[in-house]
Amino acid sequence: MSDILFEVKEDNLETGLRGYPVGYCTTSTVDPTKGLFYAGHPVSEIDHWEPEQVIYLIFYGKEGNLQEIKAFSEELKRRAHCSPQLIEHINRLPRQGHPMKLFSAALLLAGTFEGKNDYREDALNIVAKIPEIAAAVINYHAGWGPSKKANAELGYMENFAHMLNVPNANREGLTRAFKLFNILHYDHGGGNLSAFVGKAIASGLEDLYGSLCGAMCALSGPRHGRANQEGLVFVNKLIQELGENPTEGQLEALLRKKLAANELVIGFGHAVLRVEDPRATLFYKVAQEHYPNHPLVKMAEFLRKVGSKVLKENPKISDPHPNIDAVSGIVLTASGFPYPEYYTLLFGMARVVGISRQIVYERLEARDGKGTPIVRPKYIFKNP
Repeated sequence: MSDILFEVKEDNLETGLRGYPVGYCTTSTVDPTKGLFYAGHPVSEIDHWEPEQVIYLIFYGKEGNLQEIKAFSEELKRRAHCSPQLIEHINRLPRQGHPMKLFSAALLLAGTFEGKNDYREDALNIVAKIPEIAAAVINYHAGWGPSKKANAELGYMENFAHMLNVPNANREGLTRAFKLFNILHYDHGGGNLSAFVGKAIASGLEDLYGSLCGAMCALSGPRHGRANQEGLVFVNKLIQELGENPTEGQLEALLRKKLAANELVIGFGHAVLRVEDPRATLFYKVAQEHYPNHPLVKMAEFLRKVGSKVLKENPKISDPHPNIDAVSGIVLTASGFPYPEYYTLLFGMARVVGISRQIVYERLEARDGKGTPIVRPKYIFKNP
């Protein structure tokens, strides 16, 4: 591979390192026109896979055969159960604040009670246990009572849906939505904030659980993982302001008004993509197949068309197309999970898979097994 050289200028500083290559990512990549790939497989071709198949692909870089997937699934089930002490301490956390605070704290607690101080072992363990941890946090924070015990006959996300005490749950719809949401959020290249922060923390040889705690704190902000929650709020506000059946002209006028007031059109644009996010396309398809008459789905589809049209009018906007946050929360709501405060937590539960595997690579495999050095970028003194 030829060397990639950059001449660093003042304009390159204070830009969030955007676009600077700093290492390798063995799990996934994002192509500006083709979207997200896991180990060379476009997500648009594996959305129907079982979660265990996709996790195997991310962890081992290859498509597993039936025997390998069966053995891997059994291995995850063997590792899945959390210690009673961990669940007990999760249920002692304060309920105040956003549930991502509890989720991040639960990961630190998991390191205390479950950690092996072995990145590879801990990665498999946390991926196996994260559905039970996430269910415990949600049930406790929501006041829904103790989680149901895992069912050994159920698959990875079927068990998560089973353990959640969602009121008046439609298990089939919930499981379908949770599976798709989970698979499409496992990983997103090596440079997104949560992955980068998790790897940076691990570069100081913090254990996997502490590194993931930091990664989840990075994920919880509105510029990153909380955007799915904000996307649902945005569509709800459009319905409140325009009603359920606005004309195209009314929606266009409202969007232009918001842009003129420097308000964001939530759920559009992406740092890398220059087309509609293929993950969003998959969610729109599920929404149309199963919930076409839901008011949120109808507005999201209308916004999909009109939002891109309005945003294309601004030459400074490089990506006027919907991203996954434009529709993922709407599908979760329509499927029977209308609790947006937990959408970022669902995102984090999924992202634990990719970040864990990326940490394993950087700690144990990079540079012929030496691992990457501690992260230490250079900052230039500026007299205030």
